[in-house]
Order: sequence, then structure tokens, then C-alpha cells
Amino acid sequence: MDKLKKVLNGDDSAEDGGALSEMLPRLVIERTSLGWGTRVKGFLACFVAGIICSILGVCFLWIPRRGLILFAVFYSIGNIASIGSTLFLMGPVKQIKKMFEPTRLVATIVMLVCLVCTLCSAFWWKKAALALIFCILQFFAMAWYSISYIPFARDAVIKCFTTCLA
Repeated sequence: MDKLKKVLNGDDSAEDGGALSEMLPRLVIERTSLGWGTRVKGFLACFVAGIICSILGVCFLWIPRRGLILFAVFYSIGNIASIGSTLFLMGPVKQIKKMFEPTRLVATIVMLVCLVCTLCSAFWWKKAALALIFCILQFFAMAWYSISYIPFARDAVIKCFTTCLA
């Protein structure tokens, strides 16, 4: 458990500071005012709220006329809450640094762009089909982003698809 706490707190000794670390005070990066128990509770609350919003979005999908728009909005809010939940465990600076590492950069950008485009197509463009397409792209980008935290998971997924397609 202590090892998990150290990794989530950002106490990796092999990790270099980078340009972002140089710009921010060391105290902000290394210290947090929340205790471990509070951080886990915050993570769980945010993550459960994200799951509930996503499930509500799927339930709203079946409402005539406005259902697809409500689905897109609640699904996007669920993804935002799910990503926000990890801020409690790692802290905002470490989370942002990890999101924009070279291995996750494309997935992060695609996920954020699709999230914004989903909300734009729901509110401003009023195109329900386009919102659904962006939700699907958002799902795949979020899945690809999420498995990047599991060692060798991306390689396994690529190998599985290439084997299935061959």
C-alpha cells in the first residue's frame, strides 16, 4: 500500500522534473493539503459521479427528440468527472504532466477535442448525429488514454487487432 501511495503521490525517484517543474514552486508540486484518506474519498466520489452521469446519459438516449443531446452532455460530464477523479490521487500538476507525456499526448488531445466538439455539436451546432459520432470517438480516445497507464496494454491491444484482422 505504501508503494501505491508513493507512486500516486509522485514520489518516483527516477522521474525528472521537466520544464513544468521548473516553472512551479517545488512546494506546490511535492505537497498537498489533503490527507491520503480524504484524497481516496474525493477520488471515489468523483469517479462514482462520473459513472452515474454516464449511465444517466445512456438512459436519456431513449428520450425522443432531446435524448441524443442529453446523452452527449451527460456522457461528456461523466468523462470530465472521471478524469477529474484522478486529480485527487496524483494532484493536478502531476496529472497534467502525465496526460501530456509523449505516450499519451495524441490520446489526450483527441479525447479533449472530441469532448469539446461533442458539447459544441450538442449546444451550438444542434447536430445530434454529430454529437453521437464525437461521443463514440471520445469513448475510444478515453479507452486508449486509460490503457496507457497499464504496462504493455497498448501493445497487447494492437497485437490482438492485427491478429484478428490478419
